[in-house]
Amino acid sequence: MPRPEQSAGPFRFRDFRFQWAADLATSWAAEMEIIILGWYVLVETGSVLLLTAFGGLQYLGTLIAPAFGVAGDRMGHRNVLCAMRASYVLLAGALAIGLLAGAAGPLLVFVVATLAGIIRPSDLVMRNALIGAIIPHGQLMAAVSISRTTSDSARIAGALVGTGLVAAVGMGTAYLAIVGLYAASTVLTLFVRIRHARPVAVAGGPAGPSPWRDIRDAAAYVARTPALLAAMTLAFLVNVTALPIFLGLLPYVARDVYHLDQAWLGYLVASFSGGALVSSIALGVSRRGIPAARTMIVCGVLWYGSIVALALAGSAVDALLILALCGFLQNLCMVPMSVVLLRVADASFRGRVMGLRVLAVYGLPLGLIASGPIIDRFGFAAMSTVYGISGALLTVLVGLYWRRHVWLRNVPANMH
Repeated sequence: MPRPEQSAGPFRFRDFRFQWAADLATSWAAEMEIIILGWYVLVETGSVLLLTAFGGLQYLGTLIAPAFGVAGDRMGHRNVLCAMRASYVLLAGALAIGLLAGAAGPLLVFVVATLAGIIRPSDLVMRNALIGAIIPHGQLMAAVSISRTTSDSARIAGALVGTGLVAAVGMGTAYLAIVGLYAASTVLTLFVRIRHARPVAVAGGPAGPSPWRDIRDAAAYVARTPALLAAMTLAFLVNVTALPIFLGLLPYVARDVYHLDQAWLGYLVASFSGGALVSSIALGVSRRGIPAARTMIVCGVLWYGSIVALALAGSAVDALLILALCGFLQNLCMVPMSVVLLRVADASFRGRVMGLRVLAVYGLPLGLIASGPIIDRFGFAAMSTVYGISGALLTVLVGLYWRRHVWLRNVPANMH
């Protein structure tokens, strides 16, 4: 029988309700922005290499994400998150003005993408750190899953609403809607009650003045905690070999593999995100205990199998169905991965551990950049097959190497 706090669900917590609404507005705006600008770059330049470069810029700030984690631990995760989201308003507003004035072009898009890419990767750091602070451990799987629905539903909205708005009213007016969503997210985040940060833990003494010392301490903590190290390794792996296909290359798949228009690009993205949304909801409402670490390994291998199936898809309709499966399996791997990190990490290291987790996203631009030459020389199907097979084999190796810490049922990473 579930405990009372489990059966009530994460929405019983006031702060989680405001955070979820704020995250939803941010995610919708960001996905609309990325899908609109990705298509714009491809159409204006005709270059898949520039498209992958644009995708890579979205994750430029991964290298400094641990510093955001330190700032959140010291100044409060909500305060840092509000400042970040206010910056989204300014950047999107600048691009909206340029578009409405007819002064925008690929150069302005790349400048805005670069500045946003420095900040945006750390948004997930603050989100998850806040969840870890306001939700009991027994509710973490449900809370992280429900939080994930904000980004899953956003990918559907970004693909369908974003492209539809551009077609109906033009990019400039569509960007006014994006600015409004970012502004709403900033205000809603302010309603999350401030959690006063404790001094960060520094080996051998009290909290020190150097953020770099704090980051080194967190890296050492992860290195000596096998379950955290396994999750970090798998996070980097999927960013290199799985996520580039879904977060950067779908415009190429739509236009150059299946010779489809912008509307079909929306369908492809929505199919993948719809599958992910279904799995997020399923995990969020499930009352069964799920071994998080074991689940991330098994579903990671199955996810890579679906990537190979996507490479073999014979038509756009087949691709739609396979993308839904890919999205479903993606969240069955990624949500338990986040739960492992939040559950195993000590509370005093939580912000910094999640900041280090974002460093794994740096693998995504590497995977995107590597995929461009492979596609140019051998085609998308060959690239997807190589990424899928190699990713599945390496995931199995992660599970075998850290077997005692991620596979046994009685270890902390699998307890609930």
